[in-house]
Amino acid sequence: MISKWLDHIKLFLIVTLSLIFIKGCYSFFNQTTYLSKSQTLTSECRTVKHELGESCIPLNPQRIIVTDQDSLEMLVALGLKPIATTRANRTGNKTLILKDKLDEIIDLGKEGNPNLEKVVQLHPDLILGLYINPQNYKLFSQIAPTVSIEFTENNWRKPLLKVANIVDKTQVAEQLLAEYQQRVEKLRWEFAQKLGNKKVSVMRFYTTLEFTQFLNKLSFPVSILEELNLSIPLAQLQVSSGASVSYNNVSLERVNLLESDAIFIALDPGSEENFQIYKNSPLWQTLNVVKSNRVYTVDSGYWIFGNILSANTILDDIYKYLIKNNVSTNN
Repeated sequence: MISKWLDHIKLFLIVTLSLIFIKGCYSFFNQTTYLSKSQTLTSECRTVKHELGESCIPLNPQRIIVTDQDSLEMLVALGLKPIATTRANRTGNKTLILKDKLDEIIDLGKEGNPNLEKVVQLHPDLILGLYINPQNYKLFSQIAPTVSIEFTENNWRKPLLKVANIVDKTQVAEQLLAEYQQRVEKLRWEFAQKLGNKKVSVMRFYTTLEFTQFLNKLSFPVSILEELNLSIPLAQLQVSSGASVSYNNVSLERVNLLESDAIFIALDPGSEENFQIYKNSPLWQTLNVVKSNRVYTVDSGYWIFGNILSANTILDDIYKYLIKNNVSTNN
């Protein structure tokens, strides 16, 4: 009886030790494989210098997170689909120009304050954005290789080419820019024939701020107007001369600065009430451009900041309202 009991104990110890040994070997194998894979990924990368330092990014990133809507627009235009992005703080989103391409892209919250827990859980292999602040850059860099792209509103081609180089889509970007340039040249000729040298104002109304502003030569939309040989009014040029930002605030008392051949008003989500205050003002009604019904509301999601897709959509709007609708001060 005692002998059988001892045999059972021996068998139990042998089985237990065997299981411990197998588990230890499996864990060691997994750890070794993981380390080997990590080292391989680290070696298969290239160094990219940017405004906050330099990062070694994968040669073919598959799980890209972007920290702003403009970076999202650029990647989509280049034929890629990030796994997550943030929402703009004030302007509208890019839904109108990206359409169904936003499906399954995860929302990380507001620009400048993304949900870091989500970022970690998504296991990105590249984090990309315009003007990532240094504090977020330090945090992001501990999660995945991070690149901050310098951005100038009226020189949007440069960041597009930079991003294209990072994700190995330079030829795609160059083709997009060539097609855009061809379109601009065609429209420039048509505008010259049908419109002449027109003056166009671009305004923006905020949701939470009572003031409005006109956009000057440093802004994204005005740079597109200038490509078409259209310009903002002389009074606006004089007021904004030497400006370091892309806008100038306009009170109702200075509404005369907005007099032009046409006005495009970019509305932030929920800003209609603020716009209505201006529309109801007798001062607003004195503008000839208002009397002639040449005031057009557009979406701030692509009119205020943007890149190649936004630029093309702005061209659509300008053509629609100034040419297709036969809007001309010569009539």
